[in-house]
Amino acid sequence: MTAAGSKVLIVGGEEQIIAMLSEFLKQEVIAPVVAHTGQAALEKIRSEHPDALVVDMKLPDMDGMQIMKGAKALDEDLPVILITGYPEIRDAVAAMRAGAHDYLAKPLKHHEVLRVVFRALSECALKRKLRSLSCQIEDEPPLRESMGPSDVVGRLIADVNRVARTNFSVLISGETGSGKELVARAIHQNSPRCRASFMAVDCGAIPETLLESELFGHEKGAYTGADKQRIGKLEMARGGTLFLDEISNMPLGSQAKLLRVLQDKTICRIGGTQPVSADVRVLTASNRDLQRLAESGAFRPDVYFRLNEFTIWVPPLRERQEDILYLAKRFMDLTNLELQKNVKGFTQSAVDALFAYDWPGNVRQLRSVIRRAVLLADDMILEQHLGIDCVSSKPAIPDLGCNQESQDTLEDGLPLKEIMHRRIVVIERDILAHILRETGGNKAKAARLLHIDNKTIHSKLKQYGISIA
Repeated sequence: MTAAGSKVLIVGGEEQIIAMLSEFLKQEVIAPVVAHTGQAALEKIRSEHPDALVVDMKLPDMDGMQIMKGAKALDEDLPVILITGYPEIRDAVAAMRAGAHDYLAKPLKHHEVLRVVFRALSECALKRKLRSLSCQIEDEPPLRESMGPSDVVGRLIADVNRVARTNFSVLISGETGSGKELVARAIHQNSPRCRASFMAVDCGAIPETLLESELFGHEKGAYTGADKQRIGKLEMARGGTLFLDEISNMPLGSQAKLLRVLQDKTICRIGGTQPVSADVRVLTASNRDLQRLAESGAFRPDVYFRLNEFTIWVPPLRERQEDILYLAKRFMDLTNLELQKNVKGFTQSAVDALFAYDWPGNVRQLRSVIRRAVLLADDMILEQHLGIDCVSSKPAIPDLGCNQESQDTLEDGLPLKEIMHRRIVVIERDILAHILRETGGNKAKAARLLHIDNKTIHSKLKQYGISIA
């Protein structure tokens, strides 16, 4: 391992010792970070995330053993090297038993300092790599298992893996029930923060008057009813990840306070005067177009740009046809276990109904439908067990010959996004049918003309029920 680029926190009261150690490290392209007290050292660990800690046993406010204990509570993998002027055997043994990586005796020798620091950095890198790998296989099921085998999900997973190892703020957009929180949890699980907390807050489910207390916490007596101190989710998630669902519901005043957290990594509890470290990664989700809200003034543009360092779009279930049956079978198996039943599968008419339905509630709705169907079924799930009206769910594909008046009636009262989706579906079906007629039913030729692959054209033709006799 090369130590170049690593960061080492030096804690001591003697300027000569600090200057000497800093010079030793800089010669090896290792960045020294300095603290003169134990309290300052703990704050530096929270904010700087050093790769190793070198601490003098004697400090004004606490000794080296106390600092080591506090450091290990913040980062159990952080190697601690103690400096002592009295290198007695019993002190060394006590230090090692307490969790020290090693110790250095005064006067400090250049080669000895570098040998001990290099070994500590190597050990820290190995521990963090093993921990990161273990995070990827524990706790949450893989995203592929949770969302399905489609190529669309594959591309989504690639985006998750690309951004997870960074500290970028990520905006996850998509319709309600499409799986935005699953994506947020996957980002956390694949990040260096995976061993710290993942906190989720639904900004649309908490009254505006309570949201700031939920996020920032409050001091005792901050307002009527605040009879004790409360730690907010931003502070509780320190070192980890905070997921703010339906961020578009956050009031403008709270957005301004959130911006300060994102920029300064500090918070101030309601009624408090002292800033508190808040090293937390913020992931957000919305089923509304935040960019348009920012342009209209309904959402702060500066907050939008700060949250939108990277965007992940979670497609609706109707655009992931390959995932529908996979997820339906997965939910069936899970419900079988829950209810201690042995429902074996779906009849063909039930499968056809699953593919014909538009799933306005996305994966969340599919899960509820399948759970109810398993409860009702004995051996196989029948179409009637699903309880979905495939005809009324599909106004998105009206007859091409329908007049404008009937379309206006059909779309009356719908949001613009849904109207656009329905019109696009009609246009797409019309184009596919026309090209297929032009090619005499040759699907491969039609695919080449449309610049899509064979798998996509077969899926689209099945989705729209298009066939050329």
